[in-house]
Amino acid sequence: MTSATQATKRDPKLERIRNIGISAHIDSGKTTLTERILFYTNKIHAIHEVRGKDGVGATMDSMDLERERGITIQSAATYATWKDITINIIDTPGHVDFTIEVERSLRVLDSAIMVLCGVAGVQSQSITVDRQMKRYNVPRVAFINKLDRTGANPWRVIEQLREKLHLNAHAVQLPIGLENDLKGVVDLVEMKAYYFEGPNGQDIKITEIPDELKDQANEKREALLDAVSLFSDELTEEMLEGTPSEARIKEAIRRGVLALKFVPVFMGSAFKNKGVQRLLDGVADYLASPYDVVNTAKEIGNEENELVLDSDPEKPLVCLAFKLEDGRYGQLTYVRVYQGRLEKGMTIYNSSNNKRHNIGRLVRMHSNEMEDITKAEAGDIVALFGIDCASGDTFTDGKTKLTMESMFVPNPVISLTIECKESKQLPNLAKALNRFTKEDPTFQTEIDKESGQTIIKGMGELHLEVYIERMKREYGVDLVTGAPQVAYRETITKSAEFDYTHKKQTGGQGQFSRVAGYIEPIPQEEGKDYEFVDKIVGGSIPREYIGSCDKGFRSCLERGSLIGFPIIGVRCVINDGAYHDVDSSDMAFQIGARYGFRQGFAKAAPIILEPIMRVEVEGPTEFQGAILASVNQRRGMILNTTEENGYAKIEAEVPLADMFGYSTVLRSSTQGKAEFAMEFSKYAPVPRNVAEELMKKYKVNNKDEE
Repeated sequence: MTSATQATKRDPKLERIRNIGISAHIDSGKTTLTERILFYTNKIHAIHEVRGKDGVGATMDSMDLERERGITIQSAATYATWKDITINIIDTPGHVDFTIEVERSLRVLDSAIMVLCGVAGVQSQSITVDRQMKRYNVPRVAFINKLDRTGANPWRVIEQLREKLHLNAHAVQLPIGLENDLKGVVDLVEMKAYYFEGPNGQDIKITEIPDELKDQANEKREALLDAVSLFSDELTEEMLEGTPSEARIKEAIRRGVLALKFVPVFMGSAFKNKGVQRLLDGVADYLASPYDVVNTAKEIGNEENELVLDSDPEKPLVCLAFKLEDGRYGQLTYVRVYQGRLEKGMTIYNSSNNKRHNIGRLVRMHSNEMEDITKAEAGDIVALFGIDCASGDTFTDGKTKLTMESMFVPNPVISLTIECKESKQLPNLAKALNRFTKEDPTFQTEIDKESGQTIIKGMGELHLEVYIERMKREYGVDLVTGAPQVAYRETITKSAEFDYTHKKQTGGQGQFSRVAGYIEPIPQEEGKDYEFVDKIVGGSIPREYIGSCDKGFRSCLERGSLIGFPIIGVRCVINDGAYHDVDSSDMAFQIGARYGFRQGFAKAAPIILEPIMRVEVEGPTEFQGAILASVNQRRGMILNTTEENGYAKIEAEVPLADMFGYSTVLRSSTQGKAEFAMEFSKYAPVPRNVAEELMKKYKVNNKDEE
């Protein structure tokens, strides 16, 4: 595979583009940091705070719900210019329920800023974000924020980056003072002190390093140079000769960052306007331009052939739609241009269905405001109007038949039944569900075949709560919700044989098939829900009916016999059978396989699995006993407890079924001082008493319906 860098003559304009995301655990200060970046790059002329107490709210939280709750729900895109660098920024949510927003942003970004709280350090969602960055090979710099807060300790946070995330992280700065005394930072590359003065920290004063910090600065610089000299022989030579040059150190850091082997750590406090401009210099110096990242696409019809895309405006167009939004003027489709150029009025083709679209309007986004443009080139992130497509579709100009890999979409873990209070609101509900499922692949909806109820599924209580609130505000739909339903699964625990003969004789042609073999469990670590193995020899089942057996088995996976939930972790093997020249057919073998599966499933010791969540609770040490008790009462298994600076952190694995309403219990038992975050960890068998209760309930419900 040829590298994109060698293939293209580098355009200086593209060298100066940075497509970055800002990601972190909830409440680490991402949106506050983005607000400061926009202010210092003259994109906005006044700073507003996240919760919108001044009636305005942060620029990037444009939704009323975001301003009221003080959290980011949707990723928002904007762009700014710092010195001669154009920065396209996506501010992403920190709450695990909105993980798809982070996922799709990282899919199209070239690099990222990972924000960490100077007090809490690496938290549960920081681990998730790190995993997502590694999944898409995203180079990053880290920013330790909130160093003005009591208990801030940047060195502990760097230690956690190394231990918990296994990152080669080193400070490129040193804070001047901490907590209330935070005044500025010492730059360990330039060996200068930077102070941020004036009402909004926009007046930068550069001085010599204060005497009391000189020893620490020399020690930390030594550690930094040792770490980055691995990426540059030239730097090693300069170090041996005496004093290495600034340019050489920066070049070595950049190489390490782009190779995903080094993470420079910046420091400051976005809220107190300290250190943000130096972080922007770091974005310019160390993060990737579109040229520094290898992007690939596959040829349609020849999935094996992977081509490297060139960030070259003159080559055929390839762009990826990564986010959809229903705006005032119809569907807004955010796209990242990887190759070629997009122009107003041109025709583009959707690779997934070969549909043609004309570009009537092309815009550059600034949160919820937009600026009309006439063209966009490789490396740009822009939005198109009036194009009907799905998230993850690839567009070309028709000269090439290429498709890019879409993003990873996690499965929903919770569902609710919903019902309109008034039937006249039904059309609006249909519109809302259609829009939200299109915009957010982790928000899913279905109609229960038996009860006819509408079910919505999502990543957590907050996720569904936000959508229910949006339906009310944006579509005037008042909903009655049913009890949350956990996404249980069924599986088998041992191997079992089946041998089923299907015979049906009616007036004309009959039906005949015999399907024999065995089913066995697939270990969870293999990560497969189902596998079909054909071990037929001697033609006992003709080749044309092998696929019919597979179809029959698959149709049984949708609904298990224990509690009616999907079946996972099953390998179906066929090794014998029989057919009839006249009476065998595709349908006969599908039916035979279906009955064979049921026969085997009943003998294979089936069990019920439930989603287990990884829960992290943080609160003052005085409430540690109450927190532990609240977790234990919910069938929780404590994995780890740590205490630092008067704060206790408890990590546990708890069944999702027992986590409903936990936030209320936690608040009342800790005077509202503790908070928790949770994410899906794995599926595990439910205890026998719970399984019996679930099966009993299922039988009763089915009896009612019969």
